[in-house]
Amino acid sequence: MRRIGRPRDPNRPRRRIPPLRKGVYIVPNLFTTAGLFAGFFSIIATLNHDYRLAAIMILVSQLCDVLDGRVARLMRSSSSFGAQYDSLADMIAFGVAPGILVYTWALRPWGRWGWLAATLYVTCGALRLARFNVQYGSVERRHFVGLPIPAAAAVIASTVLLYYKLGGEGDPNKHVLMLLLIYAVAALMVSEFRYFSFKEIKLHQRHPFPILLALILLIMLTIGAPELMLFLGMTGYALSAPAMAVWRLLRRRRVVARPAAPAPEESALRPVVLDKPGVGG
Repeated sequence: MRRIGRPRDPNRPRRRIPPLRKGVYIVPNLFTTAGLFAGFFSIIATLNHDYRLAAIMILVSQLCDVLDGRVARLMRSSSSFGAQYDSLADMIAFGVAPGILVYTWALRPWGRWGWLAATLYVTCGALRLARFNVQYGSVERRHFVGLPIPAAAAVIASTVLLYYKLGGEGDPNKHVLMLLLIYAVAALMVSEFRYFSFKEIKLHQRHPFPILLALILLIMLTIGAPELMLFLGMTGYALSAPAMAVWRLLRRRRVVARPAAPAPEESALRPVVLDKPGVGG
């Protein structure tokens, strides 16, 4: 189709498109590809009604997403191609795969409202990724604006795994719980809450000895009860930013409502002026 509009000025220079850089970084993009494979396999497992395996593959994809970022920073191999590829992989692994999982496993009885809720989750995930790509480089590295989409997917996957651990995968109350959960994580992804990014934590440096003990205890608890610990960890992270926002708001109101210190009252006693020696009778 021919473009309709003003004819192009022949004297106007053409906008030069910068050439693509030859070659891409292999190692971080391989981790991104592994996460993409895991996310797509989660969709296949959902279609085969193997919901537990689908939830596990979402968590595997999250592990690959963490590793590709860490490897890219350690190897100083971050690139624009890698960032765009990672966003596309995240959209499939943490947007489409959890949406299909939660709809097929718990939201189908709601009919139209069920697939609308799953679609809302996928849409908010895409908006969250788009906002992150636009704001990348202009916001501080210590915090994310809005709940990251991998964390939102991990909340859904860990909830499914906890249901299977407790033997309640057939419990009818999951239909109501997952409907509320999907709306909650969708709203948190597009919110303005600030979540800690953990990018400033440098494990290869020296840290206090109690931190090592705490990490060992955390690993032991995770091995002993992985479903419960994953659910508590992911849900706690999702609720951490709203809880901190409420705490800061209450603290600010407490400071404003605190009465000002009363001004010191003037003494009722008047100063007495003593006569100088030799003056007077």
